[in-house]
Amino acid sequence: QVQFVESGGGLVQPGGSLRLSCAASGFAFRTKAMSWHRQPPGKEREMVAAITSDGGITNYADSVKGRFTISRDNAQNTVFLQMNNLKPEDTAVYYCNSGGSWGRPYWGQGTQVTVSS
Repeated sequence: QVQFVESGGGLVQPGGSLRLSCAASGFAFRTKAMSWHRQPPGKEREMVAAITSDGGITNYADSVKGRFTISRDNAQNTVFLQMNNLKPEDTAVYYCNSGGSWGRPYWGQGTQVTVSS
């Protein structure tokens, strides 16, 4: 059974940092691209970052470029999202998923990130 379990969210002040983690299971993690998505209150879910299976190539949404960094540990079946210089508009529930669309039926619970003073 494919599973994604996100953690590391919380309440942070503007300008602060958080590091999200996602433990993946049920598939050959080291062979699959991975991605992070977020869903702000009242809005559609959007992809914010993606990484290839070997970690060699990353891509980011324009809104987070230069502030967020996606990385992965294939030995631990884990993908990370380092978020720096957080802004109130980054407030959302954050989810990890596959890089391709095959993982979309298996959304996890996500982790809440709230940026507020």
